Amino acid sequence: MKALIYNKNSKAKITLKEKSEPKILSDTDAIIKVTLSSICTSDLHIIDGFVPKAKNNIVLGHEFVGTIEKLGKNVKNFKIGERVSVNCETFCNKCFFCKKGYINNCTNGGWNLGCTIDGCQAQYVRVPYANNTLTKISNNITDKNALFVGDILSSGYFGAKMCEIKKNDTIAIIGAGPVGMCAMMCAKILGAGKIIAIDINQNRLDIAKKQNLADFYLNPNKCNIENEINKNTKYGADKVIEAAGAKSTFELAWKIARPNGIVGIIAMYEENQILPLPQMYGKNLTFKTGGVDAIHCKELMDLISKGKINTDFLITHSFKFKDIIKAYEFFKSNKDNCLKIMIEY
Repeated sequence: MKALIYNKNSKAKITLKEKSEPKILSDTDAIIKVTLSSICTSDLHIIDGFVPKAKNNIVLGHEFVGTIEKLGKNVKNFKIGERVSVNCETFCNKCFFCKKGYINNCTNGGWNLGCTIDGCQAQYVRVPYANNTLTKISNNITDKNALFVGDILSSGYFGAKMCEIKKNDTIAIIGAGPVGMCAMMCAKILGAGKIIAIDINQNRLDIAKKQNLADFYLNPNKCNIENEINKNTKYGADKVIEAAGAKSTFELAWKIARPNGIVGIIAMYEENQILPLPQMYGKNLTFKTGGVDAIHCKELMDLISKGKINTDFLITHSFKFKDIIKAYEFFKSNKDNCLKIMIEY
């Protein structure tokens, strides 16, 4: 089969080449024939050397849907031929962390696909703990509709949930990229009263506005964010979701949160950030951070099925799998206002 291989020692870093098809290694495995996948910024982080645990010579990719080709004998919840969305994290559902819902920290799994084991940017992929890691795609949902359930949509929901949103809360979301826009959708579903979208990329704000994802759309290049937040709230945002991942946005997040508010950080940073505790002391803020605990995939699939969430607009470009190297170059260069790329197999 064809597979996109990461090699940190090569000049190109990624190569599309032949590789043996994966085999069932455990009774809880599934082999998935990939139908659609996407490129995630965390794939770029691996290529750029910012994910220390990433193993060399693996197949990249963790955001995908497909059909079940083979099943281990202990996979009871699925049948061969079924269409499935695949969680970006594999999890055993038995360890200390899994039992508490912290599947990102599963002692037997976590973010492995496309990082420590072969991922989805191949024609076939082995998925461990298939009973937990797969989610059936309903008949009224296309593969395209379900493409982001296991990663960026789950990440947006994770960010909204970690902020403990209460009815009528004002939620500021820094970063109107794909994850940020997913967070906006999920914050609204969880009861947010007002949503404030913040980004320096006006095109992304315009897309969010066209989709009616927020109530206010603020560009730091065109206004003073702190002043605008003060105009539209009494004391600051009740909750802040940081989905941008820059030094300036990290600082902005705690500045625009009201006293006793919650700051949820779901961005992946490439360098250390500093908490200026003396300046923050009196605000009594709660900070929450983490990689996504993608435990709500069935709920998200149901919301898509009912027409309450639609992420299709995030797909701004598509490439055939044979052109995936070009797709990576295109995505990294952020050409033509690219949000997400769909790879067709």
